[in-house]
Amino acid sequence: MLHGLSSPFHDYLDTLRRDLAGLSGGAVADYIPELARASPDSLAISFATVEGHVYSVGNSDTEFTIQSVSKPFVYGSALHRLGAEGVLRKVGVEPTGEAFNSIVLDQKNNRPFNPMVNAGAIAVAALTEGRTREVRIAAMRATFDAFAGRRLEIDEAVYRSELETGHRNRAIAYLMLNSGMIDRDPEEVLDLYFRQCALSVTTEDVALMGATLANNGVQPRSGERVLDPEHVRDVLTLMMSCGMYDYAGEWSYDVGLPAKSGVSGALVAVLPGQLSIAIWSPPLDEIGNSVRAVAACRRISQDFGLHLFMNAASVEDVVRRITRADRQTSLRIRNPAERDLLATEGRRIALVELQGALYFASAERMIRQLQELEGGIDYLVIDFRRLNTIDDAAARFFDVYLSRKRAAGVGIAFAELGRGAPGSAETLAELAQRNDVKVFPSLDAALETFEEALLEERRRFFDSSRFALEEIDLFRGLDRTALAQIERLIQPMQFEAGERILRRGREGHMFFVIARGSVSVIVPSGTAGAVRIGCIGPGQFFGEMAILKGGERSADVVADERVVCYGLTADHLASLGADAPGILATILGNMAREFASRIQRGNDLISSLQ
Repeated sequence: MLHGLSSPFHDYLDTLRRDLAGLSGGAVADYIPELARASPDSLAISFATVEGHVYSVGNSDTEFTIQSVSKPFVYGSALHRLGAEGVLRKVGVEPTGEAFNSIVLDQKNNRPFNPMVNAGAIAVAALTEGRTREVRIAAMRATFDAFAGRRLEIDEAVYRSELETGHRNRAIAYLMLNSGMIDRDPEEVLDLYFRQCALSVTTEDVALMGATLANNGVQPRSGERVLDPEHVRDVLTLMMSCGMYDYAGEWSYDVGLPAKSGVSGALVAVLPGQLSIAIWSPPLDEIGNSVRAVAACRRISQDFGLHLFMNAASVEDVVRRITRADRQTSLRIRNPAERDLLATEGRRIALVELQGALYFASAERMIRQLQELEGGIDYLVIDFRRLNTIDDAAARFFDVYLSRKRAAGVGIAFAELGRGAPGSAETLAELAQRNDVKVFPSLDAALETFEEALLEERRRFFDSSRFALEEIDLFRGLDRTALAQIERLIQPMQFEAGERILRRGREGHMFFVIARGSVSVIVPSGTAGAVRIGCIGPGQFFGEMAILKGGERSADVVADERVVCYGLTADHLASLGADAPGILATILGNMAREFASRIQRGNDLISSLQ
């Protein structure tokens, strides 16, 4: 059974956290006195999908101040309100080659180089609209609340500390007042900027803010459009080229994700269309980036191939359909007792159809959906017919998932592995072999196997040593005298596995009732040669159409295993019609009810596929 098992994604992050905990080096920022209070041992990692699902490990509920990680979001808000041209008049888009707090401007345009350094961020803060200081503060806070999906508070102690010690930022602001890049009181602009940097967040907040960018500007949980797509593009471009200060080039080369760091030890990285990663670890390197956060992102990117220029995928719903065997049964025709049992117990078999591509983010979504249906599942059939490809990252997590489900006693089957991109079938076959997963050529074959397993202990087998006609539904309603009359007519037969019982195109003179074993009904196919369209088991009949309407057999029937059955010819039916019309009427009535049941079953199957 699938109960309470943790996600392999969470477990990966927890292993990463433990590995990084021992990483030394760097120092907690102390030029803002309140930041120096942070514990150098603190470490939290969160990642959020574009659906708003968050995985977190470490001190993920500990709040810290957002600092420079705020800059992309304020820049995006300015683009949203003023447009690119309006913002470009005040701040450029070029890397500086200088420290984040350098007192330098672009000499050609007298403006800050980009919005990811302090000068540019102060210039962007000055663009916040509102007639009064209070209105502008409220507007700034509303921007971050929208990105985070909740109300964020300002850490007053950090704000006061920055206000009292931010003399270098004052120099930058007054320089820009002189150059015309800000046109309000520098102290009021700095007050807003310091409040912006002192917003209190957790890694889950930052991850959801980044996921809003990954989700093309729509906050994953609230559904609110915070930025237009063209502004998301501009923000991510600046994060990629300037977000990691002097490390931006090497970061782009090694990690390949748009990112922004801050002196509190926070870092946000974005994989467009898929997810966002947020990390907080206070010790900083000499450039001002968190030592552990950089190491974590480098490892995540390498482990799962998340480099932006190797990953053009966006999240799609890789799970096409989920159903259970009480709604969709195999093609095997079963007796009423078996049908009733599958109607009540079939929910223990889950069927999952996949489509598209399995990669890091779509595998996360798939596994999360599979875990949501865990209650009461003993068997899981996964249909890969429409899956195009599976990459190494998805295979890694899928392997962990399969291993855990098999350890929990869940029977798993893969169906139709061979239709995807080259290498995908081999990858899936390796996963199946490693985790003792059964592989079947078709969904129906896998489903029938698990149905048989479900029915095995409860099915009543027919005794082939005698004519157990009373056990067969075709003869239901007949008394012992009538059954004795039929016994004198029917012919007991036995066929070995693989033996062809009926051949398509031949004249039909006899129909068969199965006492033990099963047979497959096979018709020709232009593409596949032959297709199995049904399976018939104990208590069921076959070959009746050529008898009832006359003519040739419409399909081949082949024994799946040793089959014991009874044969009745057209002459036998004619004899019953003449000598015992009541017996024939009962048999034909039972046959009609079975036909109706088969039609209903076909309708239910069609309905389940819609």
